[in-house]
Amino acid sequence: MKILFLGDVVGRPGRRAMTARLAELKAELRADFCVANGENAAAGSGLTPKCVEEIFAAGVDCITTGDHVYRRKEILDYLATSDRVLRPANYPREAPGRGVTLLETAAGVKVGVLNLQGRVFVHHPADCPFHAADAMLERLAGETRIIVVDMHAEATSEKRAMGYHLDGRVTAVVGTHTHVQTADAEVLEGGTAYITDLGMTGPYRSILGREIEPVLKAVITSVPAHFDVATEDVRLSGALVTADETTGRATEIERVHVGVALEDSAGGD
Repeated sequence: MKILFLGDVVGRPGRRAMTARLAELKAELRADFCVANGENAAAGSGLTPKCVEEIFAAGVDCITTGDHVYRRKEILDYLATSDRVLRPANYPREAPGRGVTLLETAAGVKVGVLNLQGRVFVHHPADCPFHAADAMLERLAGETRIIVVDMHAEATSEKRAMGYHLDGRVTAVVGTHTHVQTADAEVLEGGTAYITDLGMTGPYRSILGREIEPVLKAVITSVPAHFDVATEDVRLSGALVTADETTGRATEIERVHVGVALEDSAGGD
């Protein structure tokens, strides 16, 4: 089977890119299941129920998140009842939402999805992602061999460490959060597909999805400023993993990076 992962969806341009291109891309790649990180989908930071439904309508099966998951208060009740939108599993158990889920493809293949958040250079407090991963895999034991992990983290070292920690135990470990696609897609020795960062689904003439000039001014002057979502050079970025349904092992991972022409790629929400 083939699983398509999309990196951090940034604002309206990212959502519109999926609406315009994702169904066609899934058909081209013969993807059976699609996971997207949506924590920046609402105006570049956070997630709303409206954004969730737009992303699902575009063809995504499961949405993962990260440190901005609670930025919009209207998502809290949605998270409490949804099994298709995740927050990091290493958040406190009292936090709204779930960190792991079990879904099915159209062909009836069960897919476990696990969402984790790193702790290195990330200000949002979270428990140990390695211990959380072990606990969540125990919950999925016997349910499915196809298990994929979104490791939402800043540090390359922490993402790589998670890849090796879970090698041979899950189908794929993909990194999100830094918005820049890395060139290290590989299948590790134990059969786990790995990439340090999927990149960003959004506007690439930007600084991590935001308008260039305000960001430059802020970093040069140290004066805080509002960063609007950029609008130009919109792309879908991620990776496609091919896996054996019987063993759960990945056989291939390839990077995906596709430009999307939009008539009006306005930023904003």
